[in-house]
Amino acid sequence: MKDIIDLQLQRFIEAVPQIAGAVVALIVLFMVGHFAGKGIEKILGRGRTKEVKQIRLITRLVRWAFNLMGIVIALNILGLGQIAASFLAAGGVMAVVLGFAFREIGENLLAGLFLSFSRSFNVGDIIESNGIRGIVKYIEIREVHIRTGDGCDIFIPSAMIYKNPLHNFTRDGLRRGDFVVGIDYGDDPQIARELLLATVQRDGKTLKEPRPSVRISGFNPNYIELQVYFWINTFTETAVLSDVRSQLMNVCHRALSENNFTFSSNVSLAVDMKTVDVKLDK
Repeated sequence: MKDIIDLQLQRFIEAVPQIAGAVVALIVLFMVGHFAGKGIEKILGRGRTKEVKQIRLITRLVRWAFNLMGIVIALNILGLGQIAASFLAAGGVMAVVLGFAFREIGENLLAGLFLSFSRSFNVGDIIESNGIRGIVKYIEIREVHIRTGDGCDIFIPSAMIYKNPLHNFTRDGLRRGDFVVGIDYGDDPQIARELLLATVQRDGKTLKEPRPSVRISGFNPNYIELQVYFWINTFTETAVLSDVRSQLMNVCHRALSENNFTFSSNVSLAVDMKTVDVKLDK
């Protein structure tokens, strides 16, 4: 019995350096993971206030990676390389199984991570994806919260936005608006174009560059169709596209009325009524 105890003690004493090395490696890599996560959190957190969840997820992934590395190295130092290999193999199999089981969730998480680093839109932008247009309210890892013009809240999966074309209407602040005006065939379209262009240019909310324009867009059966194009800067608080369009339509209507143009809605009534003498022979 004493010989067995002495043998086990001798083996333990011989294994102390390995155990100490494994513990040191484990502690060092745990600490490296901790400080690496802190560093990444500081780097990604600079100038950002609305992406806390994304940053926390990234830092946790970094820490878990270093922790796993520490466990594998510690097992190898202890001479348990087969256990470490089995551990990694089991983890790989589990990752594959979970990957198939939660494919859509994982796809959205990866897409959300990619969007966090290379994003083509921010909170407050007006975007359109898959026919859904609205203002970005929140950006999460798994989804993007968009509020449409009619007040409907829509949550689009990150993978859908990442894989499909995305329209950003406010990235550089420039937005183009337009509206249509119809005039009678008896009116001069060139004079109407010049009048409408001068009216739009006088408005303080439209931009000089890019320049506004007025074009003949079609010849309808009852009227000539003129299309007015203008640009605004959405970065200014007073520039709302719908409000500016409504205001421009109002002043253009007034300008055409004051210059005796006939509008499309009155074209069918714009007929000079003249008296006709009819003589009947008795």
